[in-house]
Amino acid sequence: MLESSISVCPESFWEKKEFWYFVYHTIFWLDYYSSTEPETFSPPKPFSLSEFDPKGIFPERIYSKEELLEYLEYSRKKGFILIDGLTEETAKERFITKKKNYSRIEMIIYNMRHIQHHVGQLNLLLRQNEDVAGIWISQTDKRY
Repeated sequence: MLESSISVCPESFWEKKEFWYFVYHTIFWLDYYSSTEPETFSPPKPFSLSEFDPKGIFPERIYSKEELLEYLEYSRKKGFILIDGLTEETAKERFITKKKNYSRIEMIIYNMRHIQHHVGQLNLLLRQNEDVAGIWISQTDKRY
């Protein structure tokens, strides 16, 4: 659904209302929350750790749709591998940071809720400003 919201966003709206940033933010945290070792997390190039800045500083530049669609694919695959590889033992492993101490299952659910929150936000912005919105997708056909 996030991919659909990105795809239907007109180029003329991409930089308005920080649409691109909400997309980036969502994908960055999808990537991070799908990590098994959050303390060593590093996003792929050209992305940075700007989301960790306590001042809320935006990335150094505006990312294109193409860049963020590639990052989404990278992060989606990472999440799929994490879920597909769950065992009774790994499901109990902890995702521990300064602010979180969740089991892998709790982190996966948290991650899904975070994504859907922002998909709703993106679709609201699109509908209110461009009279378009991403489509509802109940099941992906992607397999890794």
